[in-house]
Amino acid sequence: MDQPSGRSFMQVLCEKYSPENFPYRRGPGVGVHVPATPQGSPMKDRLNLPSVLVLNSCGITCAGDENEIAAFCAHVSELDLSDNKLEDWQEVSKIVSNVPHLEFLNLSSNPLSLSVLERRCAGSFAGVRKLVLNNSKASWETVHTILQELPDLEELFLCLNDYETVSCSPVCCQSLKLLHITDNNLQDWTEIRKLGIMFPSLDTLILANNNLTTIEESEDSLARLFPNLRSINLHKSAGLHCWEDIDKLNSFPKLEEVKLLGIPLLQSYTTEERRKLLIARLPSIIKLNGSIVGDGEREDSERFFIRYYMEFPEEEVPFRYHELVTKYGKLEPLAVVDLRPQSSVKVEVHFQDKVEEMSIRLDQTVAELKKHLKTVVQLSTSNMLLFYLDQEAPFGPEEMKYSSRALHSYGIRDGDKIYVEPRMK
Repeated sequence: MDQPSGRSFMQVLCEKYSPENFPYRRGPGVGVHVPATPQGSPMKDRLNLPSVLVLNSCGITCAGDENEIAAFCAHVSELDLSDNKLEDWQEVSKIVSNVPHLEFLNLSSNPLSLSVLERRCAGSFAGVRKLVLNNSKASWETVHTILQELPDLEELFLCLNDYETVSCSPVCCQSLKLLHITDNNLQDWTEIRKLGIMFPSLDTLILANNNLTTIEESEDSLARLFPNLRSINLHKSAGLHCWEDIDKLNSFPKLEEVKLLGIPLLQSYTTEERRKLLIARLPSIIKLNGSIVGDGEREDSERFFIRYYMEFPEEEVPFRYHELVTKYGKLEPLAVVDLRPQSSVKVEVHFQDKVEEMSIRLDQTVAELKKHLKTVVQLSTSNMLLFYLDQEAPFGPEEMKYSSRALHSYGIRDGDKIYVEPRMK
C-alpha cells in the first residue's frame, strides 16, 4: 500500500510512537516517556520515544515543527530516515539540528541529489559519527561538504551511488575508520588510491561488487596510502585475474582480515585449494572470508602451498614458495592413499575335500553368496550352511546365519576362508 505524500517528520513521529501504536514499557532501553507537549501541539498527552527512531518508508518530505522536534528528540541517538521522499538538504538539516545527541543517521534512498548541500546546513550534522547515504546518488561535492563539517565522522556508507570515479577532497578526513562503498562501478585502481589519500586513518575498506581491475601500485606506495588498513573486502572484484594482485595486499602493513569471494582468478580451484593458497600467500592475515585462521590451519596451508608448486617450472613458481621452503625445507609429496572401501576380496572356499579360490563382492548379502556358490558346491541354498574364518581370529569359524546380512559387515579380507557344509536333516 503506497504511503501518502507530503508528510512531515513530526507527523510520522506522532503516529508511529503514539501510546496506541507504541505502548510505553518500563525497562532499560525500551523507551523514554516524554510528557506534556508544547502549547498548541496536535499530539496526545505523551509519546513513547526510544533513543533509536526507525522512520523508514514513511513518505516523509519535510521536517515539520522544529520546536516539537527539539522537545521530543533531545535524547535520540540513532535515526533511520531511509527510503523516504526527502529531496531538500535544508529539511534534513531542520531535523538533525534539533536532535543534539544524534550519532547515527541513515538517509539511504532519499532523492537528495536534487538539491545542493550548503556548508551551513552540513554544520548541523557535526555530531554524527555514522552516516549512511546508500542509493542517495549523493555527489562527491556533497560528500566533501559533509566531510568538512563532520569532525568526528567514523563510518561512511556510499553504496549503490553509481560512482565510476572518485573526486578527491581538498581536505583529508582524519577521523574516518570505515568506508562502505560497495555496488558502484569503480574499476581503475587510480580511483581507489584517492580514497587512501582522503582517508589516511581508514581501518576497514569494503569494496565488494565493484569491477576493480589489477592493483597498479608499488608496494611502498600502497603502504603509504593505507598505513592503518586492517580489513579489506574485495568480494566479486571481477577484474582481478592474477595472483600478483593478491600478493600486493601484503603491502598494507596492518592488514589482518581479507574477504575474497567471487574472484575470477579463484574460480578454477576447489574450495579447499582456494582457501589454502590464499592463506599461504597472505602470511599476516588472521581472518579469511569471515573465518579465523588458526596456527594449525596456517601451517597446513603453507605446506600444501609448497607441494602444490613443487612440480611447476622454475619461472612459474611464486616468490612465496621459496620463502616457505626456507621455513619448512623441501617436502616429500604426500603418498596417495585410496580410502575407498574395498569392493571385493579373494577368499578360499572349502567344501568337503575341495578348496577353490574365489573373488566375491562385499556388497552382496549372505543369501546372494549362497546363490553364487550353489553351482560350485552342488547344494541348494536351503541346504547350505556357511562359516566364515578370519585368518587372524582366535575363536574359530563364525556361522553366517543371517541371510540379509551384507558380507562387508563381517570384515572379510583377502586370504580369509569360507566353509560350506550341508545342512543336517
